[in-house]
Amino acid sequence: MQSSAKTIEQYLLELPEERKSVMNKLRNTILENLPNGFKEGIAYGMIGYVVPHSIYPSGYHCDPKIPLPFMSIASQKNFVALYHMGIYSKKELLDWFVSEYPKHCKTKLDMGKSCIRFKKMDDIPFELIAQLTQKVIVEDWISMYESALKR
Repeated sequence: MQSSAKTIEQYLLELPEERKSVMNKLRNTILENLPNGFKEGIAYGMIGYVVPHSIYPSGYHCDPKIPLPFMSIASQKNFVALYHMGIYSKKELLDWFVSEYPKHCKTKLDMGKSCIRFKKMDDIPFELIAQLTQKVIVEDWISMYESALKR
C-alpha cells in the first residue's frame, strides 16, 4: 500500500484512525534517536529517513536524483512496517536485532531482508527500535552502502 501523500503531515492524516497513534509514536521514537545528518521526508510512498544530497551528492545509484535511502516506516494493509537497510547490509546488526527482539516482544519476529512487520499494534518494541535507530550513523551507512556497490 503505497501512499500518494507528498508530505509527512498528509501521510499521517490519511492513516486509518486505529493506526495514527502507533505511527506517530513510531515516527517520534525514530526522530528522537536518529543520528545527525539523516533527513526525514516522503520516499517511495512512506515516511523515509535518507542521507540528503548535501551530505552524499551521488544520491541513490538506482536514481541519483533521489537521496540515499536508509530507513522507512509505513502503514501497510495488514501490518505496520519498519524498513531498515542497515539490518540488510550488516550481519552483525541483524544478529544483534534478532537476539534482542525476544527480550522486548512477546510475538515471533516477522522479518524479511530489511522489512520488520508488526501485526499487533500493542506489541511494537519501541525501546528496541530506539536502540536500532541509534546504531548506524550517516558516515557508517555511506560506507556500508558503497562497500555493497563495489561487490
